[in-house]
Amino acid sequence: MITIIAAISKNNALGKDNDLIWHLPADLKRFKKVTSGHYILMGRNTFESIGKPLPNRTSVIITRNTDYNKDGCLIANSIEQALELSKKQETVFIIGGAQVYKQAIDRDLVDQLDITLVHEEFDADVFFPEIDPMIWKEVSRENFMADEKNKYDFSFISYQKI
Repeated sequence: MITIIAAISKNNALGKDNDLIWHLPADLKRFKKVTSGHYILMGRNTFESIGKPLPNRTSVIITRNTDYNKDGCLIANSIEQALELSKKQETVFIIGGAQVYKQAIDRDLVDQLDITLVHEEFDADVFFPEIDPMIWKEVSRENFMADEKNKYDFSFISYQKI
């Protein structure tokens, strides 16, 4: 099972200046719970914005730079190579960034989308691809109101490929 996990806004914004736009502790807690114990695949920029391998996960960094190396991480030069490195895993998560999401969707490599939808629009420089309802069926949704810790209303939405 290959799952894209992403937090996006109503206008599909993902981030700006290689950073997250919003801070939602509930989303970060869920991300940790869902991805712990699994392989997480990401582009080099996403890894560098995180800054280190995440605990209790195997980080696979996708980069075209054949000399790139990071302690504690696996390196792949394509999304297909990253998936090959992860093939013995039952569940693999693609955690970003925008180029990796687009490649995975365009190349029909993904079984499921695990989306945190932030009910707000943001100025951004990277965006998530449009979720095509002819390809993706919403199978679950949990809605949450903003509170003292989470500044925005948000939803956890799961999609399965039709």
